[in-house]
Amino acid sequence: MPKDKNNELRQPAEILFAEELDALIKAEKHDVPAGWRMSPRSVLTYICGGKCGKLDITPKYIGHQRLVEIAISTLVTDRALLLIGEPGTAKSWLSEHLAAAINGDSTKVVQGTAGTTEEQIRYTWNYAMLIARGPSNESLIKSPIFRAMESGSIARFEEITRCASEVQDALISLLSEKRLSVPELVTEVPAQRGFSIIATANTRDRGVNDMSAALKRRFNIVVLPAPADLETEVSIVTKRVGELAANLQLKATIPDQEAITKVVTIFRELRAGQTLDGKNKVKTPSGVLSTAEAISLLANSIALAGNFGDGTVSDHDIASGLQGAVIKDDEKDLIVWKDYLGNVMKKRGATWRGLYTACSAHVGE
Repeated sequence: MPKDKNNELRQPAEILFAEELDALIKAEKHDVPAGWRMSPRSVLTYICGGKCGKLDITPKYIGHQRLVEIAISTLVTDRALLLIGEPGTAKSWLSEHLAAAINGDSTKVVQGTAGTTEEQIRYTWNYAMLIARGPSNESLIKSPIFRAMESGSIARFEEITRCASEVQDALISLLSEKRLSVPELVTEVPAQRGFSIIATANTRDRGVNDMSAALKRRFNIVVLPAPADLETEVSIVTKRVGELAANLQLKATIPDQEAITKVVTIFRELRAGQTLDGKNKVKTPSGVLSTAEAISLLANSIALAGNFGDGTVSDHDIASGLQGAVIKDDEKDLIVWKDYLGNVMKKRGATWRGLYTACSAHVGE
């Protein structure tokens, strides 16, 4: 029985935004690089937003357009792309949408973890077939990077610094020679035009498994900063919360702009260690409190309101998520949160009183 793609919990970007991608491809007026579906200019329009005829192209990445231009230009060359940034700076999001726009397939992904092996980067075998028939193309299990080399497309390598150094270094020969050797079959697989790798790395993971200088030289590095100001971060969070709520079919209204602004303000101040006006220092918690966490917190608040409330997100719904987001290490973070409530939020007047009261009640539970 065929699966209904509408029931997928999370659809890839090329399906979610198929209408926009198809419109950009049909309206293409510029040169398209080998292996690409559209020109670099069209990829930029898809990522940063714009018009395609009468169709509005929604921005997928809200930030520095020049960084997106550098990333796209890198993928036109023979160099791989490494996106670096704090957690929640949309590294994976940008990586996925770049692959979706360029190839129409963002699913060739290696997820870096402490357990990632070299075979997951290169290839492995169907051992039952290997024993029965010996080495053959049929018994070969190709990695996402192997398949990207064969098809001249983009592979994604998420959280590359989570992998052991010797696993990371398996990429060096692939990125240098653009060929993958399969000694068991006495053959080499040459990369087709259009092949590249987009890797992401978390600045909080520096020192876990630092990339070697030899591997770094194979990448063009683009550092994605945290949202520059409150307004930018609020717009990112508002957009993503709306998309997430629609995708998950959450049965409650989206929090109003004031509520979203309060959450983002709290996150920015606790991240920075000072209030937005710079007048007061605040203690910082052990967690990152990224933009992505703010989006998750608000989505969870919508779920709470829809399933256990009246369908309108209340201060108590938001307070529940805030406490869990801030307090990761019970002892230290609880002190930080109580200090922020008493010395910052309590003094902000009537507009903050409801959220302050709800947060204080949760701390006392």
